[in-house]
Amino acid sequence: MRAGEGVAARAGGGVRGGGQGDARVEELLAAVRDGEAARVPGLLEPLDTAARKAALARLKELRAEVRAGEWATPPYHPNRIRSALYVAGAGCHPTAAAAASWLGARDLLIREEDKVLALEVLGDRDPEWAADLAGRLAERRTAAENSYPLLHGLMVRSGYTVPPTDGYVTGWTWHITDDRLVERLREDPQTPALVTHALAMAEPPERLARTLGRRPERYWPFALRTLVEEGLLDRAQVLDVCVSRLLRGGPVRNLRLPLEMVRLLAPDAEELRQRIPDWVGIAAEAPSLVAGYAQDVLVELASAELLPVGALAEMTAGVLFRTEKKLVRAQLALVGKVLAREPGAAGQLLPAVTEAFTSEDTDVQERALKLVARHLPAVDAEVRRELAEAAGLLGPAHRQAAEELFGTDLEQEERLPYEEILPPVPEPQRLAPAATTVEELMAQLVARRLAEEPAAFERALDGLVRHARADRAAVVEAVREAFPQPRWEQEPHYFTHETHGIHVVLAGLLGVLNPALVDVRRTQGHGSVACLHQALSGVLDARLWEAAGLVGTDALPFLLATPTWHTGAIDPLILVGRLREYRDAGVEPAPADLAQALVRVRRADPSAERAAEAAAALGTESGRRLAAWLRGEATAARALQGAAVGEPVPSASGGEPVPGAASVGATVRFLQRDEDRTLRRLWLADRLVVGIDEHPAVRAEFPPAFQWLGGALEATPRRCTHWVEGRAQWSTVLPADREVFAACLLPTLTSSTEGDSRGTTEPLTALVEAEGPVGRAVLLALAFGLGCVDADDRLRAVDAVLVLAARGELDAQGLGAELAWLVAEGSVKPNRLADAARTAAATGAYGTVWAVLAAMLPELLAVPKPVRGLGEVLAVAADCVERCGAGGEVSGLGALASGRGSSQLVVQAKRLLGALRQGADQPPTETVRIGS
Repeated sequence: MRAGEGVAARAGGGVRGGGQGDARVEELLAAVRDGEAARVPGLLEPLDTAARKAALARLKELRAEVRAGEWATPPYHPNRIRSALYVAGAGCHPTAAAAASWLGARDLLIREEDKVLALEVLGDRDPEWAADLAGRLAERRTAAENSYPLLHGLMVRSGYTVPPTDGYVTGWTWHITDDRLVERLREDPQTPALVTHALAMAEPPERLARTLGRRPERYWPFALRTLVEEGLLDRAQVLDVCVSRLLRGGPVRNLRLPLEMVRLLAPDAEELRQRIPDWVGIAAEAPSLVAGYAQDVLVELASAELLPVGALAEMTAGVLFRTEKKLVRAQLALVGKVLAREPGAAGQLLPAVTEAFTSEDTDVQERALKLVARHLPAVDAEVRRELAEAAGLLGPAHRQAAEELFGTDLEQEERLPYEEILPPVPEPQRLAPAATTVEELMAQLVARRLAEEPAAFERALDGLVRHARADRAAVVEAVREAFPQPRWEQEPHYFTHETHGIHVVLAGLLGVLNPALVDVRRTQGHGSVACLHQALSGVLDARLWEAAGLVGTDALPFLLATPTWHTGAIDPLILVGRLREYRDAGVEPAPADLAQALVRVRRADPSAERAAEAAAALGTESGRRLAAWLRGEATAARALQGAAVGEPVPSASGGEPVPGAASVGATVRFLQRDEDRTLRRLWLADRLVVGIDEHPAVRAEFPPAFQWLGGALEATPRRCTHWVEGRAQWSTVLPADREVFAACLLPTLTSSTEGDSRGTTEPLTALVEAEGPVGRAVLLALAFGLGCVDADDRLRAVDAVLVLAARGELDAQGLGAELAWLVAEGSVKPNRLADAARTAAATGAYGTVWAVLAAMLPELLAVPKPVRGLGEVLAVAADCVERCGAGGEVSGLGALASGRGSSQLVVQAKRLLGALRQGADQPPTETVRIGS
């Protein structure tokens, strides 16, 4: 019996008594099985309600067979069958709700001709039914986007209109965007309603968001402007919708359409004046590009004396709270012009100007203070006191000027000993025990967070192994219920190239994996051309395939490598206890499981020596290996070596292994490819070579997937395709060797200082919470992180630096030295570094940030040509020194400060030099930790 014939046998004839109805149903089903969608409307037409109901039951069974892949091989064409199913099901469902569910399904292929055929088979439905179906489909975004001709046809036929939805509007724009766009918009009676909805969408349709290309006739803003000029679209309504959309904010890409529409419509002064509150809100909250336009609008109104003083004050407070220097300086200039024309407005405007007193830019603070000083005589005593109170927020650089301006009105600052504030040291969190019931286990396995939370992943994996060994049948039944149509059962080669999380172990439990494939994958090594990302992922890969081959058997009662802490680390004595259980049960540890357990064990733990003695006393090979690993025997770790542009940069920690503990090592080298600095920047990735030091014990005793930790992998290229997937799990592979973990992250972190990469610093949190020495690889990882393009990436790097400082493990001098040459050669941009340093200092860690910058500045000040943007870094350094009271000298600073000119570089050099000279008189600093 061929595939699909079982449907007819199980259905037993949809219409009782046989006859012509049976024959017609069979003819319809045969056409569907043959994928002949075009024949379906004609075969459906003579069927009555009972026959269609019988056919529907058979169609549902056929659809299930197609889903299961029973029709996936020649001579059958599953895509053609899906098309025929789509059309036939549309004509057989009696209710609009059921038809919408069928036509909106993701598993049924929808071609353009299918939509026309579906509309044809629905031709006998009454208008209310058709309108109900169209409305239901319009609410399903994907279905509406892909089925516009069907929905439009249903509405035309019914005479009803469907309220616009995001999906329907998106489908509409795709359907009518061509060289006749303006004509098509004129012809559609729903154009005003659909355009209004499109302009207000949080994310406009892709066709509307396109920039002006080679075909201006397809450019929606031009077309919409034409319709406004013709009166087809209401001008005031379009302006209201666009301005309201700008006020709601969002990414710039989603605001370009309404912004372009406003620009093309060119509102006159009265139209702009009517919307002043909206423009004020946009100037304060919108992205820079949009806020800049709103500011220009309000400047135009202010120049025409159409902007009320109260609105200008509100606008000023909002704009001066922003960080964009161009907007802030333009706002101060606007207030100055208005006050020059209307001195009496000082009482309302100057309090808003004081918002700039808290700016991170000391130049902005100075401009605001001068503006206040210029117009201070025009305010009354009450406003003067308010301004004096706000001046107390000025930084030390402008404190003296504020005191001279306000005199006794300025509250005298109490001089207290400086306190360095660092975050609390993160406390290790114990991993919760494995699930106690199968139901709890299934809840963990289906959780979406499993792939992103290593601790939850490890707990679920261990629970799966434990429960499968205790009651395999019960777990198998529960897995089949929790994963009713697992992809691994439909596609035999699903796991051939990569594992997909814990699913490979589930597939092994269900017995659907090829044993030969399991044997190959569990013993697979990294490969001669692998990168460190592949090597890291290969460790987890080997563990999963090993577990897939042993799950549910006595050979794997539980996992030795399950962490005891959220970092992935294992307590030595707990690992000894697990090995004892294995010995008592007569079970030999699985190679990859044991290897990962050894790599994770806390070798610097106070109980390590005691655990080594207990492990040796077990009398097993695994116990001997654990004892040797904990004692650091047979270790050949070398000291960290490296050179930046040909010169070694020593680290305070030196990359030395923890005394008495085995440790794999990392070597970081930079190859000098070209003397030209621009070319050196371009080829930084090629010059970065990360090697793993020789470790004979690892290469001799560990499985192939782990042997790279013994030096089997000599170097890693920067450019690879393995950064996104699986990186959340990397942090728990090497919780006791963060220098090696940092070396694995370096090749990709180098790319984060250019391009549009995002999320590259996410592993830094785990890196600084791990154990092991802080050597050059860790410092370089932090340095690259502080120079990332993405602000969120820089923020994570800042957090990592502060946590390391709180742990007392930050080598500030070493980090500064690494930053110095990275800034000098152009890999780390000074403005990004300044932003990161300013953020770190603002937490209260002024002393820590200054320690790093103090080590960095001498080399940068010594270069013949000043580093562009270094003035921003000097401004942050000066602020740190002023607040923490540091003293001392910085080589090259005096020469720079003695120069002439008013550039930020010279001004901030003079400020920093003055602050350092005053620092010797400050009280000693104290360090406190938040929450301590």
